[in-house]
Amino acid sequence: MTYLVILAFVAIVISLVVALVAMMRGDSSSGEAAKSRRMARALAMRVGLSVLLFLAVIISYHLGWIQPTGLPMR
Repeated sequence: MTYLVILAFVAIVISLVVALVAMMRGDSSSGEAAKSRRMARALAMRVGLSVLLFLAVIISYHLGWIQPTGLPMR
């Protein structure tokens, strides 16, 4: 499960970098619409990966694959 979470975080960061590059690149050959589509696709991928990671953590908790840890209650 740890490797899945790390892989998901890396994919989310890569998606953010791709969106940043699409936003900052000033290609005159490709129009604004192509740049906007590329950025929107990268950001949609980030949102999808974030939701998938959240669902994976919730399902793993319910199946007992992960246990909550933290400070003990007094």
